[in-house]
Amino acid sequence: MQNENKIRTLWLIGCGNMGSALLARWVGVAETIVVVDPGSPQLPEGVEHLPALPAGVLPRPDVVVLAVKPQVAPTALAGLPALVGPETVVVSIMAGTMLADLAAFAGEAVPVRAMPNTPAAVGKGVTALYANGLSDAARVSVENLFERTGSVVWLESENQFDAVTAVSGSGPAYVFRFIEALAAAGEAAGLPSELAEKLARATVVGASALAEVDPRSPRDLRAAVTSPGGTTQAGLEALDADPGLPALVRAAVRAAAGRSKELAEGR
Repeated sequence: MQNENKIRTLWLIGCGNMGSALLARWVGVAETIVVVDPGSPQLPEGVEHLPALPAGVLPRPDVVVLAVKPQVAPTALAGLPALVGPETVVVSIMAGTMLADLAAFAGEAVPVRAMPNTPAAVGKGVTALYANGLSDAARVSVENLFERTGSVVWLESENQFDAVTAVSGSGPAYVFRFIEALAAAGEAAGLPSELAEKLARATVVGASALAEVDPRSPRDLRAAVTSPGGTTQAGLEALDADPGLPALVRAAVRAAAGRSKELAEGR
């Protein structure tokens, strides 16, 4: 890595939904940003594009972010070990790909596992990180990179990634599904579809913003909205009726975590 944790060259290999969300926040973080993708992604001004990894390159990149699908990694990343050095940090956001498996792609580079989520595109994401033997300077550089996309947490164990993937990685989709359901329920209750969706979106955004800045627990925030015997209590009782929202969310997280384990096992 460069002095003062400055990233000189950043490579992003793969520019799909998650890769492009990260890239939106990384413009200006490095002197040179190179996107390696076989397609024709829409890139910010100043970002270079390569359809595949080059046969050789100088200087070596400081940071390489792997954002390809795990099933195409053996082909897409075959030439990577020859292009990185021991001072390079290779950060993988490939779901279910363990550090031990990253060694095949990282060569002499230091591998880091990361699990960001799509709100990173607007600076409201959360990224979980894990690495073994990472230098202090490299750790700071990786933190600085992902702090541009939101908050950062370091995991104590690599085994926590399955649960992290199920909660924060997949979690935005659960929230979007809830917005869909709330809007549909509003329409069924008699609202025009456009108004129902606008109310559902604004309600979830507003509640999330309050939860972000209010020090009270989610339980206390919920209680503050719930008058005994009122409309909110009636709605919550319906949400908690068998099997209930808590049980459904547990089932969703359990299923997503289980699939993450299967990916790690190559299934």
